[in-house]
Amino acid sequence: MSDPESESPSERKRGSGVRLVHGVLRDEILDLVLPPGSPIDEVALAERFGMSRTPIREALVRLAGEGLVEALPNRTTIVASIDFLNLHHFFDAITLMYRVTTRLAALHHKPADLQPIRAAQADFAAAVAAQDALGMIATNRAFHAAIAEAGGNPYYLGLFLRVLDEGRRLLRLYYQSYEDRLPQEYVDEHEALIAAIEARDVDLCDRLARAHADQIVRQIQAFVARDRRDDVAL
Repeated sequence: MSDPESESPSERKRGSGVRLVHGVLRDEILDLVLPPGSPIDEVALAERFGMSRTPIREALVRLAGEGLVEALPNRTTIVASIDFLNLHHFFDAITLMYRVTTRLAALHHKPADLQPIRAAQADFAAAVAAQDALGMIATNRAFHAAIAEAGGNPYYLGLFLRVLDEGRRLLRLYYQSYEDRLPQEYVDEHEALIAAIEARDVDLCDRLARAHADQIVRQIQAFVARDRRDDVAL
């Protein structure tokens, strides 16, 4: 690992440039400003950010590693698609991981494990109050990651983080379906999960986690498949 103090000014500038481009593009992809399948123009990005194409390419490599962009055989880069035909597989996975990690947290958590869970929940509630969709996505991830950490199984943690990360744009649709004004009852669902974990009530954790996943799945399904036809008089 390089020592930041020993880096040249140009190296530090390039590193900060990569972080800037990565952060801006990640937020635009998650916020669906850059729709799935849209092309990524390196030349236009270099002009937009006022930098060479090298940090642009490095940022795109990071985004590809996160599953947010795809490099095509013709060297074109596009925003990764959302596989709507196989959403049922994602819904199966997210439901299972909610249940497993919450059950394990109830069984194995230490009192100190509740602190990061509550801190993430406080951040999530603040993001909901601010109608900050990207903040809600990030803090929701932190909340469920803290629960998985409390469960003590690093394999489940890794699997859950992968599922959460792959579902970030679907979660954006979920919040969009409420026009980014998430009902308080769904904030309270997190509080109920914390209370059940603290009480070590495994069965209640399972029921709450299943219900939490079910309402998210139903809302996304309804939003994606909603009827947008115009009733045109003929």
